[in-house]
Amino acid sequence: MKFFSGEVKKAIAPPKIYIGLLGKTNVGKSTFFSAATLISVKIENRPFVTLEPNTGIAYIRKTCVHKELSLNRCNPVTSICINGERFIPIVLVDLPGLVKDAHKGRGLGNKFLDSIRQADALIHIVDASGSTDEDGRPVKPGFRNPVDDVLAIEYEYEEWMYGIISRDWPRFSRGLDHMNPGQIIDSLTQRLSGLSITREHVVKALISSKLEGVKPSSWREEELRIFIHNLRVIAKPIVIAANKIDVPEAMDILKEMRKRLPNRIIVPVSALGELILRKAAEKNLIEYLPGDPSFRVRDSNSLTQQQLKVLESINKVLEEFRGTGVQQTLNSVVFNALNRIVVYPVENSNSYTDSKGNILPDSYLVPQGTKVIELAYMVHTDLGKRFLYAIDAKTKQRVGKDYTLKDGDVIEVVAAV
Repeated sequence: MKFFSGEVKKAIAPPKIYIGLLGKTNVGKSTFFSAATLISVKIENRPFVTLEPNTGIAYIRKTCVHKELSLNRCNPVTSICINGERFIPIVLVDLPGLVKDAHKGRGLGNKFLDSIRQADALIHIVDASGSTDEDGRPVKPGFRNPVDDVLAIEYEYEEWMYGIISRDWPRFSRGLDHMNPGQIIDSLTQRLSGLSITREHVVKALISSKLEGVKPSSWREEELRIFIHNLRVIAKPIVIAANKIDVPEAMDILKEMRKRLPNRIIVPVSALGELILRKAAEKNLIEYLPGDPSFRVRDSNSLTQQQLKVLESINKVLEEFRGTGVQQTLNSVVFNALNRIVVYPVENSNSYTDSKGNILPDSYLVPQGTKVIELAYMVHTDLGKRFLYAIDAKTKQRVGKDYTLKDGDVIEVVAAV
């Protein structure tokens, strides 16, 4: 597991997807962060222990395309390949705990609501054992339903967004009435740009809210709040990590969560179990790859009875859920919530290499529906400007600029000299 060390991370190109970790105190948010990044942060049983956002590198796991191409190996430059599994870096930001009425300044307040805006998507860590109250204080397992925490944090963020967009809304909306649809979208996008809201987000939210063609000045508070809700869902999708799933009370609570939140992505998680496995793997005590449904003890004689007992309890979680849930959560937020696919740009479609001979050097996480011309611009602006055509390295067929990329595509872009 050396690839999780700081030395290797420095050699990896900065990822372009930012995932924020949300959650009240004592739900295991810092443990999840440590497990996902193996960076040591404070893990203590007290409120607001995370006073400043912690940032680290986590990895999305995907079967590497070199196996499909029947290649013996690949040479990743901006990602890592281990045992045929490609690990693609993303930025993970541990956002300090939010509490009820944070949008009014309670607790650490707007400072941390503001930090959410930088994230492409969010992971909400909740205590599936129900052993923390609304302020994060320890209570008896089963005491609190984490559904209330899910709804509370979503409410806080939407109230914060509403406070920004509703400010001077009557005057602002009257000005929009005299604009054409495109100008209205641009003006709304500009007003929300501080929240990292894009034009595409605004368009989708207007459609979802059935407010296309409706004069903004006629929007009542109800319509404005519906628009904000849909905008939040589109611009900041959330995956729920139901942590502490190894506590007996958590199973019934998980069933209740799935019943009351039927349209959400909910992943059962044991962040502590994952952290223990990664540390044990780093010390070569076990063989374990993040996301695997099992592990192998290298030498049981090198472990104490207590260590073996802990590993046995973690193995029960793996057997029940096919993993600890940490890697599954990271994958879910990128592949399901953000609808990203993996594509491999190369310079030579016959050898699948770059100019230095590296095989499948890069793996890009791009939105579904991305055109090949957009990929060309992602690789280099000049490549996009001088684009002639692209070659699908798997089929050796030429494709035009409007070709829609598929998951696992290996693409060579041909440009004018």
